[in-house]
Amino acid sequence: MEQRGWRLAVKRTADVSLAAAALALSSPALGAAALAVRVAMGRPVLFSQSRPGRNGDLFTVYKLRTMTVGTGSDAARLTPLGRLLRATSLDELPQLWNVLRGDMSLVGPRPLLVSYLERYSPEQRRRHDVLPGITGWAQINGRNTVTHEEKFKLDVWYVDHWSLALDARILAGTLWRVLSRSGISADGHVTMPEFKGTPLTSASDRA
Repeated sequence: MEQRGWRLAVKRTADVSLAAAALALSSPALGAAALAVRVAMGRPVLFSQSRPGRNGDLFTVYKLRTMTVGTGSDAARLTPLGRLLRATSLDELPQLWNVLRGDMSLVGPRPLLVSYLERYSPEQRRRHDVLPGITGWAQINGRNTVTHEEKFKLDVWYVDHWSLALDARILAGTLWRVLSRSGISADGHVTMPEFKGTPLTSASDRA
């Protein structure tokens, strides 16, 4: 279902109300986590990066920093504190500010790297028809334990079947995922391997 009209207005109202409440309630935990990052890893406390949002428009996403600054693999730079922050999803809390700004929604496809934009098939690119989210349908159906292609299919399914009830279901499922700490990383990776594109199988894929 296309996100427009009164349903979109309700979604936005819910996003702002819930994000503001979550930010207020989590501020002690966020402050403690930010202080821990400052003591353990120094500055900057926040990780910021340009990511594509709705229609591929770029915005700056914010997270608590979980890796040391410098070169090297993600696995080598991920700190013990960073692992804890990711396991508890505390590193994602600054994205509530992105929701309040209107860059993101609470629920939607996760905002991935800008470099992926040119690697998507036309069907995969449809994940950008809606605002990206802090959590989404793919996050409660495998998170980082399924392939990129499977995640993108789940993202597009969400775009086609979106409803306010589905958003509520995803938020409830996300709470369970966070409490159970499941699906945090793919085998052999701290999160997910790089998406290098899906091999084209037909002429329609090249459209």
